Amino acid sequence: MIRLQKILAPTDFSDFSTHALRYGCEFANRFGAELHLLNVIEESLTTPDPLLGSPVPEAEIHDLQHAAESGIEQLPEVSWLDGVNVAARVVQIGSPFVEIVQYAKRNEVDLIVIGTHGRTGLAHAMIGSTAERVIRKAPCPVLTVRPEGHDFIMP
Repeated sequence: MIRLQKILAPTDFSDFSTHALRYGCEFANRFGAELHLLNVIEESLTTPDPLLGSPVPEAEIHDLQHAAESGIEQLPEVSWLDGVNVAARVVQIGSPFVEIVQYAKRNEVDLIVIGTHGRTGLAHAMIGSTAERVIRKAPCPVLTVRPEGHDFIMP
């Protein structure tokens, strides 16, 4: 039997990740699992500009963190929380896929539920998506949720 005790739902506050979060909430409810929310502030937003070399003002970094912390506290929607134990709301700075995978390892997560959407063209071929990288390196199963398709329908 599959036992899910900890589910990680990374979020970038986009519609794609919100859609995936709904799946995470439903799985957490059905399995009686803890739900862990994680937002990763892209490290490049907090490091000096390579051309100008000037450091990013500490106030800007603080504002980014404060906005992310406020945003993650408002997730998920109240109607999705019935029976869901939100065990952690974490904001970190770094490479999103690295931080997601490391968080899953450190916290012995049983399932990662992550939003994805189709990217095409040269950028996708060169760098890939965060979801694809998480799938390759994750220590547990990963459920990717496309923005279109099935939705949960309450009876």
